[in-house]
Amino acid sequence: MYPTEQLRSLSVAERLDLLERVWESLEGEEITPLLTLEQEAELDRRIAEHEAHPEEAIPWEVAIRQLRDRLPK
Repeated sequence: MYPTEQLRSLSVAERLDLLERVWESLEGEEITPLLTLEQEAELDRRIAEHEAHPEEAIPWEVAIRQLRDRLPK
């Protein structure tokens, strides 16, 4: 394991490279996110809302476009 001081001695490019390698090493791994009870309840609420009104869903591409349109130009 790298001590924090050793990590900070690396250049930004080296730390980004290390971060990318760690991220890539997770490919194919089963990762179960740890959620708080509040987060789980919110996800359950959103799923129930979607199941109750699936016609209100919009395609991912439309959602991304709408979010990008909100960004300052």
